[in-house]
Amino acid sequence: MFGDMMGMMGKLKETQKKVEETKKRLDTVLIDESSTDNLLKVTISANKKLKNITIADDLLNDKEQLEDYLVLTINKAIAKASQVQETELAAVAKDGMPDIPGLDLFK
Repeated sequence: MFGDMMGMMGKLKETQKKVEETKKRLDTVLIDESSTDNLLKVTISANKKLKNITIADDLLNDKEQLEDYLVLTINKAIAKASQVQETELAAVAKDGMPDIPGLDLFK
């Protein structure tokens, strides 16, 4: 019994390390999102850090439109980044979880 617990603890520590490594790697995974007319483009990491914004000159003349474009496009990029991050971290966590009878976290 004690050996099983030590094995599970070791596996949990290994999984925690893999989760941290995955989080670091997600800083390098970039998601590009554009407005529907491509006048605004944003790049965000899978850890939801804004990396780049490109704005067409046409948008610079209309502050309200630019603000709307920024909100919509950045929110779409954040949603995609969240999905990538969630998928990647869930895969690492599921792979590294010890087999505990009766505990089906990922079904």
